[in-house]
Amino acid sequence: MKKRKTIFSGAPRLLKVFARHRLGIVGLIALSAFIVIAVLAPVLVRFDPYTMDLEHAFVPAGSGGHLLGTDNFGRDTFSRLAYGARISLLIGIVVVTLAAVVGTILGLLSGYYGGWVDFTVMRLVEVFYSFPFLILVIAVMAILGPSIFNVMWVLGLVHWPSYARLVRGQVLSLRNIEFIQAAKTTGCSDSRIIFRHIMPNTITPIIVQATLGIPGAILSSAALGFLGFGVQQPTPEWGSMVNEGKDYILLNSDMILWPGLCIFLVVLSFNFIGDALRDTLDPRLSKQLK
Repeated sequence: MKKRKTIFSGAPRLLKVFARHRLGIVGLIALSAFIVIAVLAPVLVRFDPYTMDLEHAFVPAGSGGHLLGTDNFGRDTFSRLAYGARISLLIGIVVVTLAAVVGTILGLLSGYYGGWVDFTVMRLVEVFYSFPFLILVIAVMAILGPSIFNVMWVLGLVHWPSYARLVRGQVLSLRNIEFIQAAKTTGCSDSRIIFRHIMPNTITPIIVQATLGIPGAILSSAALGFLGFGVQQPTPEWGSMVNEGKDYILLNSDMILWPGLCIFLVVLSFNFIGDALRDTLDPRLSKQLK
C-alpha cells in the first residue's frame, strides 16, 4: 500500500532548502535567542523585574551590575525585557493560534458547503474588515478592561478573517478535485472529507500565514500597551515599557531604545522566517533555492 505523502514526509528535503535561505537562518537564530532568554529568564537575570529602587533610578548601562541600566523606578531594564519577552511571545503565539483555529474552521465550512453558509461567513468577514482595527480593539478593551487575557482573545477575534479567506480559497480549488469526488462516492461523511482530505492540503499556507501573523500580533499588543489599553504596569511588557519611557525620552532615551529594539528584532526575525517558509514550502520557489 502506497504511503500517503504529507508536509512532514519531506521534512529532510525542506530543511535543506530552508538552510539555503540566509535571512531565514538569521531570523531563526535571533528568534531562538529571544526564546532562550524568555524561558531562562529566572536563571539569567540578577534583579527582580518588579523591585523598585528609587535611589538607583536612571543608572546607565553597565553600571552597578545593571547590564542595560535601570528605569525611572530603579528597576533593572534587562530583567524587565527578559520577562517582557515571555509575555510578548506568549501573546503572539496564543493570538495566532486562536485566530488560525477559528478562521480555519469557518473557512473550511464556508468553502465546502457554499450557499448560505458561505454567504454568512463571508459577510461576517467583511463586517470585521470594515471596522478600523485599532478603534475596534480599543473599544472592546475599554469595555472589558485591560488585561493579558483580554488582549489575547480580542486580538484573536480580529485576526481570524484573514485565515478564513485564505482557507476558503484553498477549499474552493480543492473540493472538485478527483480524490475529493472519489471520497464522496465511497460514502465518506462530510466531516471526514473536510478534516481528513481537505484540511491537510491547506496546512502549508496556514503555517506561512501564522508565521507572518505572529509579528503582527506582537505589534498590535505593543501598540495597545503603548496606548495604555494592553498589559498594565508593573507587569513588564515591551509596549507598556515604551509608553512609560516616552515621558523620559530626553532624560534617559534607553527606556525607549531597548524595548523598541526588542520589538523590532523579534518582528523582523518572524518576517524573515515567514518569507523563508513561504519560499521553502512553495514547490515553484523552492526549486530556485536548490
